[in-house]
Amino acid sequence: MKGVTTAPNSARARFSAETNPRPRWLGASVLGFGLASFLSDAGHEAATSALPALLLSLGAAPAALGIIEGVSDGLSSLAKLAGGWWADRRHLRKPIVVAGYLVTGLSTGIFGFASSWMHVLGARALGWFARGVRGPARDAMLAEAVPPEALGRAFGFHRMMDTAGAIAGPATAVVLIGRVPLRSVFLLSLVPGVLAALAVALLVRPAGEGTARGVSPFWRSLRELPRSYRRFLLGVFVFGAGDFARTLLILRAIELLAPRIGGARATAVALSLYAFHNVLYSLASYPVGRLADHLGARRLLVTGYVLGAGAAGLAAAAVPSLPMLAALFAVAGLTLAFEDTLEGAIVAREVPRPLWGTGYGALAATNGVGDLISSALTGVLWSALGPRPAFAVAACLCTGGALLLALTRPRDGAGQ
Repeated sequence: MKGVTTAPNSARARFSAETNPRPRWLGASVLGFGLASFLSDAGHEAATSALPALLLSLGAAPAALGIIEGVSDGLSSLAKLAGGWWADRRHLRKPIVVAGYLVTGLSTGIFGFASSWMHVLGARALGWFARGVRGPARDAMLAEAVPPEALGRAFGFHRMMDTAGAIAGPATAVVLIGRVPLRSVFLLSLVPGVLAALAVALLVRPAGEGTARGVSPFWRSLRELPRSYRRFLLGVFVFGAGDFARTLLILRAIELLAPRIGGARATAVALSLYAFHNVLYSLASYPVGRLADHLGARRLLVTGYVLGAGAAGLAAAAVPSLPMLAALFAVAGLTLAFEDTLEGAIVAREVPRPLWGTGYGALAATNGVGDLISSALTGVLWSALGPRPAFAVAACLCTGGALLLALTRPRDGAGQ
């Protein structure tokens, strides 16, 4: 009887697999998170692209933009750490993510009503705080939505959609500016932000119900993270301290090309190279994640960190050659594809499930602090010593992070 009952089931399973082309991991939740990230990034990147023009119209000094960005990034980093702890309460994850996307979208729309740069600061800080809070909960839900052997593909797909939104946003702003009033650009940008919240609310299904355990106090939750994972975070931090903002690459390209082709053309070429960087980043994210599911995320992330060191080395050695600059931006784009895809997959493999929220929050905060240090350090060294020593130091830090990651091992039973 056993053989009689299992054969039809096996046949039906084979028929279902053959007639349903969607991969088993690409369910409604993964699609929902991908769509939400695309829409949210398209909205706030369009607003960010138009923000300098708004500040100029308000008569704000250039320092205002630096204050707005610095305060917002700092709040976002703190919010990621707290948001991770809150996300360990599984029943709160979806409400946190929906509210986070909604508030971020609404905050960009508020720019359109600003009458001073302080209003912009308040709206931006609110939006980036919400963005930071939602991140760990979203990543934990994304990890729960797929089988362990598909973590790389899920995070690669999500990163691909996120970066596609970052490409679409500035392109949309370019089309709108000059065709509609400047403030209307910001009001229109809230539409995809609200749609992002709806995508999560309607498509994402939480895995499991309620809380799996009592949540420890904040600092105890951090101490409960595996020691091997804390060593992994040290490698992430050291690498991040050298992984400078891509705006510095744009500046490097402009500085090199301007004496030959003029400032305006050099700026246009540099921005085109950055667009190429983002396209490559988006296209490579899913293949990198798929490869990690077969070769191991940690091993592949070491490769990504080595690429980061190579990008910094190329920036130090760069000359006014378009092929060399194209290679520089290509390597930098691939670095982000490895980094952003694989770090998220590693958390789900190496942190116990009840601590996923705290693990994602700690990773995001570590990256946030590293980002602040890296760009400031590279910028200060550039001003004091020139670009070559500045990027050489960045290359050394990236190499140090790669070595630390290569020399640490995951906890027993965790995937590579």
